[in-house]
Amino acid sequence: MDQLDIALVEAMREHPRVGDLELSRITQVARATVQSRLAKLERTGVITGYGPDVDLVAAGHPVLAFVTLEIAQGSLDAVTDELDSLPNVLEAYVTSGTADVVCKIAATSHEDLQATLLHISKSGSVVRSTSVIVLSELVRPRVLPMLRKGAEGSTSRAPAYRQVL
Repeated sequence: MDQLDIALVEAMREHPRVGDLELSRITQVARATVQSRLAKLERTGVITGYGPDVDLVAAGHPVLAFVTLEIAQGSLDAVTDELDSLPNVLEAYVTSGTADVVCKIAATSHEDLQATLLHISKSGSVVRSTSVIVLSELVRPRVLPMLRKGAEGSTSRAPAYRQVL
């Protein structure tokens, strides 16, 4: 990714409903350049969607927890199916270390979270689980600072693009 790609992603994060013409105006490059760059970012899987961001608290799910699972040897497929069937499981990752899987779970209440955790613990594939309840958010999910750092000093492949400071 170069500085223009990052500028496009940043403009889309700041103005989620913006169209190609407005992106062209914001980045000061031709509309065709914007369209081709976005198409490439989509085709290569850098941009994965345009869905709305949802505030879980406002949507009625104020309890958030991270849960680590130690699973029985060879039961990753069973655990995947089990976690996938639970709507409160927002994300799950296979990890290294003492935990085999880390999950992000949202709930409407502590009782709802407890019910989800009890359901998971009844799985024959889960040996042990540990949960940590989130008290507050310190850093919102983000990628732009990392992308900007990666593009520092690089030049844009679009000769007409000049980074606006």
